[in-house]
Amino acid sequence: MKAALDYCAKSLREAGVDKFQCALTEAKQYEMNLEGTEFTLIRTTMNNTLGITVIKDNRKGDISLNRLDEAAIDAAIKTVMELLNTSQQDPDYDISPKQDPQQFVAGPQEPDTERMYALLKEYSGQVPAIFPAIRLMETTLVYSHAVQHFINSNGVDFVTTQGVYTLSSVFSSKDGGKTTSFNYTGFAMQDLEQALLERASLKQLLHQSVEHLEARPLQGKFVGDVIITPDCLHDFIYFYTMTFLGDRALIAGTSPLKDKLGQQVANAKLTLAARPVSAEIADGYFVTGDGFAAENVTFIDKGVLKSFLLSQYGSQKTKMERAKNSGGCWVIEPGAKPVDEMIKDVKRGILFARFSGGGPSPNGDFSGVAKNSYYIEDGKIMYPVTETMVSGNLADLFKNIEEISSERIDYGLTILPYIHASGVTISGK
Repeated sequence: MKAALDYCAKSLREAGVDKFQCALTEAKQYEMNLEGTEFTLIRTTMNNTLGITVIKDNRKGDISLNRLDEAAIDAAIKTVMELLNTSQQDPDYDISPKQDPQQFVAGPQEPDTERMYALLKEYSGQVPAIFPAIRLMETTLVYSHAVQHFINSNGVDFVTTQGVYTLSSVFSSKDGGKTTSFNYTGFAMQDLEQALLERASLKQLLHQSVEHLEARPLQGKFVGDVIITPDCLHDFIYFYTMTFLGDRALIAGTSPLKDKLGQQVANAKLTLAARPVSAEIADGYFVTGDGFAAENVTFIDKGVLKSFLLSQYGSQKTKMERAKNSGGCWVIEPGAKPVDEMIKDVKRGILFARFSGGGPSPNGDFSGVAKNSYYIEDGKIMYPVTETMVSGNLADLFKNIEEISSERIDYGLTILPYIHASGVTISGK
């Protein structure tokens, strides 16, 4: 692995590039699959990937390859040098500056395959016993181990060794002639101590899927409240950060928050951080895509915008500070009120469990279907709903937060609460 990386660096210098970076990843996966409740796949896979970025004469080229022999590396470098000729010149292309060499280690370094099998077998038996109407579609439990060696021509040298377990499960419900749409969840973990049903929101989502056998259309259109579940909240954080805080929006100047750094942009109850190097995140990261050692960052602190989510390129383009990480690994600080009490405060609205729709417009307007959701009236959950549209504006949504729950759900990738927000348009039939 190191020999291939050294050869790549030597060859790039001989090719006469101005700057380069190389990321070599050696990955191994142990995977177990269920289709329905039956084991259909148990396998081990190994994969090596070498990513190369070169800059010459303010032109940039990228290439990735899976073979690590000298002939394959030579061919890749020849191709990426040719790509430079068609690349647009941009003086803001760059690589990370020299940093102290570091080695990072996280997570389990060997899989417990017997425990993986036992947990999946237990899950395949528990679900039909507890939820007879549930139809498991596909469930996958994976142990992943990766060693990544990142270098660049400025002398950066980072090695990350990381192991993690991940689960994904897709399911629906059926009872006689009644069926539901599919639902799904996934989470990451560093240990296998708990039963799968006790992790994240899995058991709750299975229960809700059964309840949605009795879903019915919501009637009418009104402006009301939403209780956004942690499963749904991840989508809205992604939309918010990409639409308002990311490279594209800030370089184009379309973000309504472009001049709001240090100002109140959300309710003071909201504190949003990305914590990739925190022990509380099971599947984080230590090196950004730009080649910087990652740090934990609070993007919104008690409603005040503290940082944009700018890459090195975005930073140089906008002349604003680079974010100290690449986002993701989102953590929202808990509030003071349990979700059951939050629901009691809703005059009319929905428990918003999954969003199905396209990305928002540059100004933050969004519209889509509320899946697996419930109608709330006078502080009570009345019934599960179907054919319900939700629309609003992301900036307004975050400003109109009424409460944040004391409970949070740990997905290994994120740790998120329920959020109560007002002023959302809800449309039924």
